Formats: sequence, structure tokens, C-alpha cells
Amino acid sequence: MSDTALDITGWTCPAPLRDRPRVVMGHGGGGALSAELVQHLFAPAFGGDVLAQLGDSAAVSLGGVRLAFSTDSYVVRPLFFPGGCIGDLAVNGTVNDLAMSGARAAYLSCGFILEEGVEMSVVARVAEAMGAAARAAGVEVATGDTKVVEAGRGDGIYLNTAGIGIIPDGVDLRPQRVVPGDVVIVSGEIGLHGVAIMSVREGLEFGVDIRSDCADLGGLVRSMLAVTPDLHALRDPTRGGLAASLNEIAAASGTGVVIQEGRVPVPAAVANACAILGLDPLYVANEGKLVAFVPREHADAVLDAMRAHPLGRHATVIGEAVDAHPGLVVARTALGGTRVVDLPIGEQLPRIC
Repeated sequence: MSDTALDITGWTCPAPLRDRPRVVMGHGGGGALSAELVQHLFAPAFGGDVLAQLGDSAAVSLGGVRLAFSTDSYVVRPLFFPGGCIGDLAVNGTVNDLAMSGARAAYLSCGFILEEGVEMSVVARVAEAMGAAARAAGVEVATGDTKVVEAGRGDGIYLNTAGIGIIPDGVDLRPQRVVPGDVVIVSGEIGLHGVAIMSVREGLEFGVDIRSDCADLGGLVRSMLAVTPDLHALRDPTRGGLAASLNEIAAASGTGVVIQEGRVPVPAAVANACAILGLDPLYVANEGKLVAFVPREHADAVLDAMRAHPLGRHATVIGEAVDAHPGLVVARTALGGTRVVDLPIGEQLPRIC
């Protein structure tokens, strides 16, 4: 071994340690580091019973009306990708967060953070995509803000959107309502968004065209609620993928979750890409899928309604909530074994939304 000392100052840890004095990329990944940041830093600083719900959107009452309120920021790289761009991603992402509370989105705000030197034609393309996505979702971008940062201090365009919508009477969607026996349904094939982003970012080719599933889920949710308003919980599995959403619901409800790994709809292109790169599709982000916890007596009717909708035609029952191992998600494998599907520490693929 050489006597020359190694210079480790430029090294990075792919799975950051949990106890860090500085922010690392994993804190934005939707996994365990993100949860710790929210639960141990932001929640104590802000307080409040509404924030304690920690849902995709906050359910609040104002003037006798039940509203859902959500905000999200978008730092995806690259700005344009197969199946969408940062603009329609920002609109659909916030509309979907509201839909996970059962709300029909009504108004959005939009904040543009622009890097000095970005081409106006690029800004125009993003704005036009946002406008088209908003009109398709039946929402209005009602207010906004623009800031510019110095060249080299941004990444072209960052976006923030916030949204409000009305929650129908009789709808109460939150993970605390999940009980043993609830059926777990996923609305379609997972992993498309994360793999699409990675393919263009890294210049990878997998022999097929993989496109993001970015879409407005509001219509699908309304079709499900038309069958019964008594759905228990919905999540759109974005950062951290399906695994993160299932773990969040298991922890909040105090139930265990068992899924049949072979029933999870993973398209062949995603499975092949993940196999090559050593990724688990359960942890890859989606932007046009949802996972639902439905009372068993309504599961068949809800599944039929989902499959009748264009965004739910591949909807599949993948498991159930159980009494055993509360707060833990496990997968039954094709070989008859069982593996724990844990909350990811950070993020397999950063900057995907």
C-alpha cells in the first residue's frame, strides 16, 4: 500500500448517513431523510394540527367549506423530457396532490425562478405547457411571481405551484383511516417517469421509447369516488416511488401492508432498465399513477371504475392492509419468500420532479 495519503475531500456518499450537520441530496428524495427533516426540523418549528396530517395536501375548513391546499416546487433536470416538461409536470403534480384528498382543483399559483441567461423561447415553451395543462385539468393559474438569480446560481428554470380545491361532502381521505382488510390497488404501470428522466439525462438507450406518465389524475379520482365516497386513502407515488407511499401509509395508520410482488405492474422496459442499472422499480418515481386503500366490500366496483378510465386501464390489486407487523411493508416474492420493502434512505434518482 502506498504511503501517499488519500485525498477524500471530494468524495460523496451515495447513501448519506442519517446524522449529518449539512443538507445532502437525500433530504429531498422523499425517503427516510426527507421524513426526518420534516418531522424533526420543520414540524416542530411550524407546529399546528393541520401540518401534523403530513398528507399530499392539507385538508382545512374555511367559511364552512372544506378545502384542500397544497404546494410543491419543481427542479427537474432536464427541463424537457419524453412525455412532458417542467411546466406540465408542475401543474399536474399540484392537481394530483389535491386529488389525493378527493378535492377537485380550482386555482393554482405559479412562481418562476429564472436563471440569468436562460432563453426567452425556453421560458415561453414552459409557460405555454403550463397553460395547456391547466386548461386540460380545468384549473386556472390565478396568481404568480417571478424572480431572477445570477447566472450560475440556478439551473435554467425552477417552478413553484400551490393549489386549492374543494373537497366534496362525505369524502375523508387520509392514511389514518386505513384498517386491516383494506385492499391495495395501484392504477397502472410504475416507474415510467423516473426511467424516462434518467434516460435523457444520462444519454442512455434501452432499445425502446420510454415516456413519462405525467398526467392529471383528477378525473380518475372522481370516477372512483362516484362508486363510493368511502375510499380510505390515496397517494400518488412520486419521489421514493410506490415503496415510499406504502411505507408512509403503513406508518400513519399503524397497520402492516402485504403486497404480492408479481402483481405489481412493471412494464418490461422499466424492468429491463432497472435490472441493468441495479435499481428497484418499487422506488422509482411516477407522475401519473396512484395507489388506493379501499374497503374490501367496495374493491371490485372501484377497480372496475378505474379500468374504465384511460388512466386506470391497467389498475391492479397488489395487496392488502393487515394486522401483522404494524408500520411495516412486506412483499411476497415469486419464489414464495418474503422481503421487507423499507422506506428508502434518500433517492435512487435525484432531480426527477
